[in-house]
Amino acid sequence: MTDTRDDNYAGVYDRKAGFGRRPALVMVDFAEAYFDPACALFGGAGCESALASALRVRAAARAAGVPVILTEVSYPDGRGLTGGRFWEKAAPLEAFVKGRSTARFADGLTPEPDESVITKQYPSAFFGTSLAPMLTAMGVDNVILTGLTTSGCVRASCVDAMSHGFITTVVADACGDRHQAPHEANLFDMNAKYADVVSEAEICAHIAALPRAAG
Repeated sequence: MTDTRDDNYAGVYDRKAGFGRRPALVMVDFAEAYFDPACALFGGAGCESALASALRVRAAARAAGVPVILTEVSYPDGRGLTGGRFWEKAAPLEAFVKGRSTARFADGLTPEPDESVITKQYPSAFFGTSLAPMLTAMGVDNVILTGLTTSGCVRASCVDAMSHGFITTVVADACGDRHQAPHEANLFDMNAKYADVVSEAEICAHIAALPRAAG
């Protein structure tokens, strides 16, 4: 008999992490690169729907006083020295050289004055950045993740968020990838091991129910 996914996982990875009391929304790498058809990283409909969802989650977070953090990938020049082995391996990272149109935030996503921007060179929003200590100083116990791409920087950020001690929530509708298969597979795996994967409706309802002081 051939084992199915449910046969292998049911009763093994069924635990829920739940929500924390003081969340922050992290929007991972919503860069123009994923929305420019001429760019090798173009993600099409999956990325477009993720951005639309993430903007609605962001509006809910801002209305509730939940902190919002945006991340960007940026390399100071075409040599990619700050990207190290990641730059050597992943040729499309050239889209994130500082000053290129593909490196800017996607249309519709302009950082507000009270929103922090974390600049990174590697997949995780936490690796080599000040994100973890900043969240800790803010008293955050729950990281809500949205972003691009599900199988890349969202997943890496998810694992590191959990590893840094934050309850981690991934908003499925607000994450996107260049192909549905890796998107779904990584959501499944993150939900099994590292985070709770929830819908846009679920996270917005949770945020709306938070005491206003949570911000």
